[in-house]
Amino acid sequence: GAALQSVSRNMLASPDTLAVNAGAYLAVVAVAAFGITLPALPAGGTAFLGGLLAAGVVLGLSRAGAGPIRLVLAGSALTLALSGLSGMLLLLRSQQTTGLFAWGNGSLAQIGMESIDRLTPVALLAFVGLLLMGRKLDILALGDDGAAVVGVSPRLTRSIVVVLAVLLAAVSVTVAGPVGFVGLCAPAVVRLLSTWIPGLVRHHAFIPASALAGVLVVLGADVALRALFGAQAGAEVPTGIVTTCLGALVLVILAHRSRDLGSDSGSTAFARLRSRRAFVLTLVATAVGLLGAVVAATLFGDATLLLGDVANWLGGRSGQFVTYVLDTRVPRVAAALLAGAALAVAGAVVQAVSRNPLAEPGILGVVSGAGVGAVTVLTVVPLASFWLISGSALAGAGAAAALVFGLAARRGLEQNRLVLIGMGVHAGAGAFVSLLIVLTDPYNATKALAWLGGSTYGRTFPELLPVLVALAAALPVLAVMRRDLDLIGLDGDTPRLLGIRLGTTRLTLLTIAVVLTAGAVAAVGVIGFVGLVAPHAARALVGRRHVRVVPVSALLGALLVVVSDTVGRTVIAPAQIPVGLLTAVIGAPYFIWLLWRSRREG
Repeated sequence: GAALQSVSRNMLASPDTLAVNAGAYLAVVAVAAFGITLPALPAGGTAFLGGLLAAGVVLGLSRAGAGPIRLVLAGSALTLALSGLSGMLLLLRSQQTTGLFAWGNGSLAQIGMESIDRLTPVALLAFVGLLLMGRKLDILALGDDGAAVVGVSPRLTRSIVVVLAVLLAAVSVTVAGPVGFVGLCAPAVVRLLSTWIPGLVRHHAFIPASALAGVLVVLGADVALRALFGAQAGAEVPTGIVTTCLGALVLVILAHRSRDLGSDSGSTAFARLRSRRAFVLTLVATAVGLLGAVVAATLFGDATLLLGDVANWLGGRSGQFVTYVLDTRVPRVAAALLAGAALAVAGAVVQAVSRNPLAEPGILGVVSGAGVGAVTVLTVVPLASFWLISGSALAGAGAAAALVFGLAARRGLEQNRLVLIGMGVHAGAGAFVSLLIVLTDPYNATKALAWLGGSTYGRTFPELLPVLVALAAALPVLAVMRRDLDLIGLDGDTPRLLGIRLGTTRLTLLTIAVVLTAGAVAAVGVIGFVGLVAPHAARALVGRRHVRVVPVSALLGALLVVVSDTVGRTVIAPAQIPVGLLTAVIGAPYFIWLLWRSRREG
């Protein structure tokens, strides 16, 4: 973490925020899931390659010096994609990946001395390498031009340091799994101490001090677990859950104390203006595509039907089998459609308010808050009804949103601070959800994982009422506020000059996004990437005006989720893949392209 923060000049950089841990974890899970043996790779080599590739994507596609928020959003979005792939493999290859979920949260209980003996020399070599690079890192802190003048190559230095840092992260992941946010917490503690001990600023002291602080953080977390749950239960709970909570707290504190988080968000209004004719053609084409997807979703699944079967069902003349299939399938299609539309509209609002095309509803902590509410009920009340689960999800989402807004409003509802606090709440709530899953029995854990993966299974029309009401209430309000939404997406000064009360307007718009996201999550569980991909694609197609962006985003979001749900119900029928995992897989390539394009334009 200390090394990554130095080369990126970003105090928020760490193996977690740069997706290093997620990449390493996916590589290990993939090898275990498919029974792949790689004798040419030494111990930890698989995790190293996965982590290095992920870090390369985030650092390579994020502009150098772009600011903390952009880097963290890029890493978080890539982490979401990689976690979706890991989750899919864990569900589809549950027997081959037994025990990897707990290990994936950072568990010291699974450590054996054999792996430690093999990997200790690797860790020592990487650590010594970073110490030898300490002087060059000190020079690099002066700026690339200053470093080049004294003969230090910024590109070569960064490349070597990133490889060494990823190697250390790979050793950690191989030994104990991804222990969350230690790479963020430990350097932050050392920087705090450097105000009293100035010598800690130099990298020859900063790096070993960060290592020592990391040891204390992990040991302290493990001791706290054993003291709280007892020796046996404490050993079963992943230590990474506690360190992730600490990291979430550090994120919130850094966001709250920082006076200037940088203005790297830019503007979502970069899309070129499109003609009215282009907008109408796009709207019609998207609507036709959605209609085709709905028809295909209705006909295909574990049983294939014909249009005549649907016509007979609508007329009440279908047989028992067709009636059963369509009675269960059509509500699922409707759930996917409504949830996709709600998440996409929420994403369009969040991206406009934060002025960042990499933002999505999850950064407000709403999704993880809903997860806390739903998973708590699923694990405590095994026979809980849908309405109890949905109500708990809505309550959790509301509590998370209130916490984020309350903390952010103390220093002004500035968008970068809001993003950081939201991500901190998101991480902390996610750690609590992991704790609940680890402590519950396997049956409840499977149900919770399925819900967290996003699923339309078993939905009925009455259960879609929350998301339907959310859409019906939000869309007219957004239509009225379309001008405010356009202006807020430009910059922070123009709305004020035109008489818009920026704080109140932001709060109103974000509340709308929270309601839409909570309604969608309550209906179908956690679905990622829809609120990231659909609004950006809509702006690329129809321009920046939100009177056009919002309806096209809704159609594209609905199309993405309906297609993902159809694929998930069909490809391995009668087994099914949760729709949330598929949207992450489908959205990942688009996200990488988005990063590449925005870096080139920036």
